[in-house]
Amino acid sequence: MSNVIPFLRYEDAPAALRWLEQAFGFETKTVHKSDDGGVDHAVMAVGAGRIMLSSAKAGGESLGVKLPARLGGVSQGTYVSVRDVDAHYARAKAAGARIVYELTDQPYGSREYGAYDPEGYLWCFGTYEP
Repeated sequence: MSNVIPFLRYEDAPAALRWLEQAFGFETKTVHKSDDGGVDHAVMAVGAGRIMLSSAKAGGESLGVKLPARLGGVSQGTYVSVRDVDAHYARAKAAGARIVYELTDQPYGSREYGAYDPEGYLWCFGTYEP
């Protein structure tokens, strides 16, 4: 397992969990719900990789976290290596992912695409494995 684990804050974390499963094939491993129905902490897996996420109000403001939808853009993205990027792309597109760039064969040997999730985070998926 990687020792670098991205964490993301979402306005509607329960919806994000469902969408990331449906569109990008993530598997929810752990969810700790807050009293108000939000998510205090969740872990999702895709292959050997993990991400953590929570509701925006779960400590996000104290950390200075700004959500992409509130900023009108993103300053970073998450790259996920997948075995069958063509099938992954078809799944994401069918689930309504907003495609940023279409499947492209890159000069460095990767085949990849990029998409935004419903709250504006940038995700890139491809065959690149450094």
